Amino acid sequence: MEIIFGAVGLVVGVIVGYIIVRSTTQKANQKYIDEMNAKADLEVKEARATAQRIVEEAESKADKVLSNAENKNERIKQRKIQEAKEKFNRLKIEFEAHKAEQMVELKEREVEFKGIESEIKQKQDRLEERSKSLDAIQADLEQREADAIALRENLEKQQKVMARKKEELDAANERFITELEKVANLSEAEAKEQLLEAVKAKAETDSMALVKSTIEQAKVTANKEAKKIIIQTIQRMCAEYTIENTVSVFNLDSDDLKGQIIGREGRNIRALEAATGAEIVVDDTPEAIIISSFDPIRREVARLALKRLVADGRIHPARIEEVVAKVRKQLDEQIVEIGERTVIDLDLHGLDAYLVKMVGRMRFRSSYGQNLLKHSIETANLCAIMAAELGLSPKQAKMAKRAGLLHDIGKVAEEETELSHAILGMKLCEKYKEHPIVCNAVGAHHDEVEMNNIISPIVQACDAISGARPGARREILESYLKRIGELEELAMAHDGVQKAYAMQAGRELRVIVESEKVTDQYADDLSFMISQKIQDEMQYPGQIKVTVIREKRAISYAR
Repeated sequence: MEIIFGAVGLVVGVIVGYIIVRSTTQKANQKYIDEMNAKADLEVKEARATAQRIVEEAESKADKVLSNAENKNERIKQRKIQEAKEKFNRLKIEFEAHKAEQMVELKEREVEFKGIESEIKQKQDRLEERSKSLDAIQADLEQREADAIALRENLEKQQKVMARKKEELDAANERFITELEKVANLSEAEAKEQLLEAVKAKAETDSMALVKSTIEQAKVTANKEAKKIIIQTIQRMCAEYTIENTVSVFNLDSDDLKGQIIGREGRNIRALEAATGAEIVVDDTPEAIIISSFDPIRREVARLALKRLVADGRIHPARIEEVVAKVRKQLDEQIVEIGERTVIDLDLHGLDAYLVKMVGRMRFRSSYGQNLLKHSIETANLCAIMAAELGLSPKQAKMAKRAGLLHDIGKVAEEETELSHAILGMKLCEKYKEHPIVCNAVGAHHDEVEMNNIISPIVQACDAISGARPGARREILESYLKRIGELEELAMAHDGVQKAYAMQAGRELRVIVESEKVTDQYADDLSFMISQKIQDEMQYPGQIKVTVIREKRAISYAR
């Protein structure tokens, strides 16, 4: 189309140019025009032919261009139409899918709306029912309010009547109290005081009876459990042996050695006594020398030194001092070794070196013939077993075993003091950083310090089990008979006591009283008083059971 328009424009331009040239030529020179007419005609013809040819070529080109453009436009149009159709179809499908989704959603909404509508209807029904119920309640409340108002008015009237009657009753009561005080010769305060005293006495009597009953029941239960635990503990713990005597007599092969031990003018025996600190007694006892000392270590040093000197045969002051020094050094090492072995056997750790040494010193100390170290080891094992029987934790059981081993450590203290062995042992344990529970158990096993934990009574009980069981200890016959006599005399010193018998090697005291002088209640008190007096005035191993026996016989004859 552009080419066509260009050709047409060209033709038009040519024509316009021709007209202009022609007009100009006519004006300029008519003659020349005439001359040129022929030429112009020719040129015009040629121009027309050229223009015709150009127009035809332009038309041909325009037709071709137009045909190509039309074909191209047709293709573009067809493609756009196809794209439009595809887009339309796609939009149609999307629209239908969206429409379907909308329809499903509308149906769901419709169902939901129907459910909501039903729920609203139900709530509306319930609200109507509640409204009706509230109306009924309101009517009932109004009725009750009216009844309450009437009742309040009636109550106020009755209160006024009661107040009037109370005033009358108070006046009558005052008159009655006045007349009663005149008759009883007691004021109101005195009567109240007597009544309170009577009630108090009755309450005290009832409470004492209740307490006594509770205590008796607790004793029965506690005795059963305690016996069970103690029996199980003793069954699980058997000592290797019960008695080991401390050596105080040195046996000789011949009495001829006595003179050698004494030496010229007694210098050997004096040197031995000075070196050991023990007293050597050489008397008429055949083939024996008595070694006497309150310190068991000194006595053991003297015994071992004598044994070496007699075996060696060279007995003189210089040799005595040398042997005693060696024996003392070896005994110190032996004491430490004994303590360490004991601690390892009992599986106790962290014990101070000084306390370990004190444990070793127990090996050379005895109490009533019972070796102190064996007694302490036995007590330690008993404590651990009893703690386990009572259900204590392993840590507490280990602590009980530790306290059982150390409970008599004050008996082997190196320094002299007026303190009892329990208090001294407690101070030693505190000094060497033992646990406060262990310190308390050591100090309280003879009730000299108040117990503040469960371990202390366990140590006290196991100490009594180890020391008081049959065969554990022995006494000299003279001191034993003296203790038995003191027991019986102490019981006979009380009023109403008819006879007293010490039984079971002094572990039980049976007291027979006169039934006319001693009541059942006083018999209980008498048993307690005798036990307390024994505890305060006498020394004894273990415990002593005091039994008071009261018997009343009613005799009559049928004739």
